[in-house]
Amino acid sequence: MLERNTNPTPKQFTLQPKIIIIIIAAIIVVILGLSSFFVVDQTEKSVVLRFGQYNRIVGAGLQWKLPFGIERNLNVPTEVVQNLNFGFRTEQSGITTVYAKSDFPEESVMLTGDLNIVDIEWTIQYRINDPYAWLFNVQDRIKTIRDISQSVINQLAGDTAILAVMGPERTNIEVEAQQRMQTIFNTFGLGIRVVTIKLKNIIPPKGDVQDAFEDVNKSVQDMNRLINEGKQAYNKEIPKAQGEALQLIQIAEGYSAERINEAIGDVARFNAVREAYKTDPDVTTTRLYIETMEDILSSSSAGDVTIIDKKLDNFLPIKSIGTQGIEVTGGGIN
Repeated sequence: MLERNTNPTPKQFTLQPKIIIIIIAAIIVVILGLSSFFVVDQTEKSVVLRFGQYNRIVGAGLQWKLPFGIERNLNVPTEVVQNLNFGFRTEQSGITTVYAKSDFPEESVMLTGDLNIVDIEWTIQYRINDPYAWLFNVQDRIKTIRDISQSVINQLAGDTAILAVMGPERTNIEVEAQQRMQTIFNTFGLGIRVVTIKLKNIIPPKGDVQDAFEDVNKSVQDMNRLINEGKQAYNKEIPKAQGEALQLIQIAEGYSAERINEAIGDVARFNAVREAYKTDPDVTTTRLYIETMEDILSSSSAGDVTIIDKKLDNFLPIKSIGTQGIEVTGGGIN
């Protein structure tokens, strides 16, 4: 008896040439898409190379290039301000900057113009303004920037006394260093623009020299404090004295004007009396006598006045008898 095979025979899957072509075409399209487009950030510019040679520079956005490595793009951060530190390093930047604990004396220790040793820490901030020059003109760009910056700062410190470097010439050194570095960078064709040079810590070497300079700085601070206190006292007293002097001058000028006006009035009054005396001497004499007596008797010190006749030979002390303050005797006045 013949046995019957009840298990179905599995069908063998074979790739047809059409499917293979479709898969290959899809892979080519994906590779073509990935190698034909690239993105440039808002803070960047991209240098496009064709067969390894410079072709063009493109800006921010989605950009196109020839696929399969025919063209290659190099993005350069042209809108970012970059920092290089000398004499110290930054471990973590942010709201609270963390600096490395180790020093770099080979960068920061230098000789000043008066043959003193000083430790200067500084920062250079720069921005790339020519992507092509930045990529192709200089091979070791960062080392070149460091070497030029150290050379310029050493030269400026070597032309200046140590106290001037630590004090009044600090800002001038920053400005001069920025100008000199920019000139040298342009000569080398680095394609960067120096934004600022900032001197950080400027201190003498550690040890007895640093302690002596700290004592000097403390003395200078005390001197400046005393000078400021003296200026404050000067500014407080001088205006006050000037005001008092001006007040006395104004009082004197007022008194002078008053006396002059009184003198002018007295002269005018005297002239008027003189004219009246010329007209009638007796009447004028009598009027002057009466006016004088009236002024005397009406004054505040009239209680101490005693009027007597000039022809009286003797005068009794009758003032103490009565309570009246004035006794008039002789001359027909009762």
